[in-house]
Amino acid sequence: MRVLVTGATGYIGGRVVPRLLDAGYEVRCLARTPAKLALHPWRHRVEVVEGDLLDPASVKEAVSGCEAALYLVHSMAAGKDFAHLDRIAASNFRAAAADAGLRRIVYLGGLGSDDAEHSPHLSSRHEVGSILASGATPVTEVRAAVIIGSGSLSFEMLRSLTEVLPVMTTPKWVRTRCQPIAVRDILQILLSALADTSASFRVLEAGGPDVLTYETMMQIYAEEAGLRRRLLIPVPLLTPRLSSLWIGLVTPLPPKVARPLVESLRSEVIVTNPQTLVPFELTPYRQAVRRALSRLPGGVITRWSDADSQPAAPSPADPAWSGGTVFMDRQVMPTETGADHLFWAFSRIGGGVGYYGLDWAWRIRGLLDRLVGGVGLRRGRRHPTEVRTGEAVDFWRVEDVVPGRSLRLRAEMRLPGDAWLEWEVRDTEFGADLIQTAWFRPRGLAGRVYWYSFLIPHRVVFPRMAHRIAAAAEERGFACR
Repeated sequence: MRVLVTGATGYIGGRVVPRLLDAGYEVRCLARTPAKLALHPWRHRVEVVEGDLLDPASVKEAVSGCEAALYLVHSMAAGKDFAHLDRIAASNFRAAAADAGLRRIVYLGGLGSDDAEHSPHLSSRHEVGSILASGATPVTEVRAAVIIGSGSLSFEMLRSLTEVLPVMTTPKWVRTRCQPIAVRDILQILLSALADTSASFRVLEAGGPDVLTYETMMQIYAEEAGLRRRLLIPVPLLTPRLSSLWIGLVTPLPPKVARPLVESLRSEVIVTNPQTLVPFELTPYRQAVRRALSRLPGGVITRWSDADSQPAAPSPADPAWSGGTVFMDRQVMPTETGADHLFWAFSRIGGGVGYYGLDWAWRIRGLLDRLVGGVGLRRGRRHPTEVRTGEAVDFWRVEDVVPGRSLRLRAEMRLPGDAWLEWEVRDTEFGADLIQTAWFRPRGLAGRVYWYSFLIPHRVVFPRMAHRIAAAAEERGFACR
């Protein structure tokens, strides 16, 4: 079956496509900007059609030859006219689906009772479902509340607020109940709805096993992220507009996106008509948060080739503000020596060799670590040149090593966050490049203060280290000629 995916450049779309491919579907993606799909590892396995749902001709072309469709778009980022644009897009798609004879449309909408008063955003989500269902094509509307996964709008707002602010004044909506669902569960539900042809039209309410207030969700996030309990002080004077401006100030989310989202959070969104959607146990909220906080490999950054099986992890098409804060310092040193010499040079790091310059600064750092109960530099290293995964190197732990190619160390010093130091070799026409990367994932406000307070020392230490490693490798390569 050939399936059309609208919104493949979005959060859910980018994660559902590889699952469709694994299930044996042929996939066509409709995208206004096809270049946004270039980083996805599955790009070469799908057909991409450039078009806009607001243009009836391009919609008709995209739908032609398909048997089913996933409708995963919304216009919230367009500003105050988003409801009008969503209405036009849904009407165009309804007409094109009928002309093409689609067997089914699966639409991802918003959870909430039909007879309740909702925000403009949530009302628009329900209206789009009604427009699609009013056509000749059978429609399954999957309604979900907060989706828990790296890159989800609601989750990223919750993440940013909780991590940055240990004390915050909040609107009354922090005590509104909702039923969050893990992203891997919603993806499975969408695939099950696509495969089910037993009903001409139905609404599936999708919620996880926990009914929680947003305040409780933030406290659980703080626990899973290793943060202290947050102090939340509800203030009735915070209107949705003021709340969205406040969120835009302290989080990376744009205010025009945050405002309709905040307005939607005032509505209680819980499952009122439970149904057996899929034959598996839904993920508890705490476990979903834990998965969303994990990164591959080793908790630092997702390898895009592994992202298909990790829907809660960052994806290459996610906006720049998603995925949490990770600070990075990267140095690239071109050399005229071989990869084996570069690997020899950086695999000697620590112990008796030291850190290729400014060793006094590293000794001071080790002493400070011991004073606060850390391991310091006293562990040294097992062998002067050999490294094995899992062994200690001073106050580092070898997390990954590929002989002749790369080495990644994870810091075990006392830090308000998690730190990694990695070296990689990239072959070139004249030799090889040394790529040295330092990552730091801050924990709360203290972690951010720590990184910025060491910004100037890092600007001295890291370039010097990379330069000395490259020089040592070239010297060894010259001696071996």
